[in-house]
Amino acid sequence: MNISDSKHTLRASNADLSSSIFSDVSLQSAQFSDVNLSMARFSDINFSGAKLNDVNLSGVEIDNCDLTGMKIRGILVSDLFAAYEKKG
Repeated sequence: MNISDSKHTLRASNADLSSSIFSDVSLQSAQFSDVNLSMARFSDINFSGAKLNDVNLSGVEIDNCDLTGMKIRGILVSDLFAAYEKKG
């Protein structure tokens, strides 16, 4: 299925959308629950203000990202890096 140049609210449930491609798409305020994104690739993504809860991040790699204000368990990531470097 191809969707382009349109604005729709989609509801997908009990569906397999494996290998789908999203390019130049707004998913602002979208909600994801019980979703398998293993092996997914993200680039040039705006996750600002996103909230992740009960998420399996094992094996996740984060590179070349703006981490300004990012918190893990309420602790600023910049503070975690500073403490790590200080411990050095």
